[in-house]
Amino acid sequence: MDAEQARQVDHVLRQLGIPGVVAPEDPENLTGPWRVFDKADQATRKDTTADALAALAAKFRPSTPDPAPRRQSGPTRGFVLPPKKDDE
Repeated sequence: MDAEQARQVDHVLRQLGIPGVVAPEDPENLTGPWRVFDKADQATRKDTTADALAALAAKFRPSTPDPAPRRQSGPTRGFVLPPKKDDE
């Protein structure tokens, strides 16, 4: 992501309470790619971009899956024929 996308990602992560520090991969090159890290310290930080994206996706995933379709009792299509009269 670029610097503008990183600013937007940082804002969303903070709003949703997802941990992470959005920073450039190379602190000397602010126009280069940006990532999400666990800490701000460049010497000890670990890239957690994938974890942050997974946490973001989990926030918007439905809490319960859709229920399985219920089986219908009886026929769902066909013809209804009146009972045969013996008179005719």
